[in-house]
Amino acid sequence: MSKDKIYVSIVVPIYNEEENLPILYEKIKTVMEELKKQWNDKDYEIILVNDGSSDKSWEIIKNLAEKDYHVVGVNFRRNFGQTAAMAAGFDIARGEIIITMDGDLQNDPEDIPRLLEKINEGYDVVSGWRKDRKDAFLNRTLPSKIANWLISKVTKVYLHDYGCSLKAYKSEIAKSLDSYGEMHRFLPALARLVGAKIAEIPVKHHPRIYGKSKYGISRTFKVILDLIWVKFLLDYRNKPLRIFGGFGMLFSVLGILVLLYLSCVKICLGLPIGHRPLLIFGVLFFLTGIQLISTGLIAELIIRTYYESQGKKPYVIKEIIQHQ
Repeated sequence: MSKDKIYVSIVVPIYNEEENLPILYEKIKTVMEELKKQWNDKDYEIILVNDGSSDKSWEIIKNLAEKDYHVVGVNFRRNFGQTAAMAAGFDIARGEIIITMDGDLQNDPEDIPRLLEKINEGYDVVSGWRKDRKDAFLNRTLPSKIANWLISKVTKVYLHDYGCSLKAYKSEIAKSLDSYGEMHRFLPALARLVGAKIAEIPVKHHPRIYGKSKYGISRTFKVILDLIWVKFLLDYRNKPLRIFGGFGMLFSVLGILVLLYLSCVKICLGLPIGHRPLLIFGVLFFLTGIQLISTGLIAELIIRTYYESQGKKPYVIKEIIQHQ
């Protein structure tokens, strides 16, 4: 085991990639050994996270880890998903910079030096852009383009390709991100929460040769649901009362106006109002508004409990400079 400080950690989620794994390892190894010659007393590690594969992927990972100290093998008890695999890699990674990529050989390890160069220009996150994508247009590329446009508009973090797994992160940024569900594609947007400086560069993309794709158009619905959650995190994570209270006030005011109108009809005109559907809507609007405001207050209490019980702070400090 090398005693050199780990400079780069490469995190690769693996799910049924037994044919691709040996080739991917050799490609990464070739690139990283060449880069290592440029570093002084720095090393790298390759973290292969087996996400409950049903083929021989774990056996291959174990063999690689036994013969090469650069390889760290992580084996899940079952399939938890790509986001969970990346989160495990982030937790284990010891490098100053963490690079993520797919295990299907569609991402090219030869792009790693370019990602590192961009990081060294002062960026915290560098995302790959599969400008010349080698996937089927109708069920992969077209839905991806629509999703990228929608995510960029909602999050205000404008990237051409959120779905590209080939990304580079400064370690402190990657380890501060909450990764669960299908959130791996939203990590650049989530990094904005901690003030990360984000860049994007074109990267190579190769057609899949071995194995089957784990992605499909059905994931579009999951992306939309996760996007709603990301929007909430970006704008209202520390102030949930503003969104719940805002809608609550709107419904309450509508309800009050409707009930005032009906009261005038009853008192001034002497007309019966008990049979009017408008009465039901007025009461429903008012009660809904009260419930939303109450939900906002409860959410505020939960947020405060979350920060206070875990000693977390609602901010992230990049550096502190003081006179000695």
